[in-house]
Amino acid sequence: MNYPEEMCAPMREDLTSVGFVELKTAEAVSDLLDKKEGTVLVMVNSVCGCAAGNARPAVKMTTQFDKKVDTFATVFAGQDIGAVAKAREYMAPFPPSSPAIAVFKDGKLVHCIERHHIEGRSAEMIADNLKDCFDNIC
Repeated sequence: MNYPEEMCAPMREDLTSVGFVELKTAEAVSDLLDKKEGTVLVMVNSVCGCAAGNARPAVKMTTQFDKKVDTFATVFAGQDIGAVAKAREYMAPFPPSSPAIAVFKDGKLVHCIERHHIEGRSAEMIADNLKDCFDNIC
């Protein structure tokens, strides 16, 4: 069962307002990640508190880094069912997690932050983790 769009719309806009592209279908996920060129951050967005308090603020900070990925994208757990399932295929061998943040380079998963790495950590700590990743791949 999907979450109501009225409830998710502000959580979607929290990311799209800073340049994230919404991937609402499995095809959209494949189109982006099958390109095999450039760097992509995909956030599995969620209605949970750790998405609002930690994950979304962290990935929003990353859009301001000097070194950053080419494309910021998002899928929404509990709403974009097909897109989330497809994104999770690309995130293997990591188990399904929401929220989650994955970084791809040339179509290959190079970094993944699962929910248990998000819970209990500040947005700044998560952003620092991603900054280290970006410094190494971008």
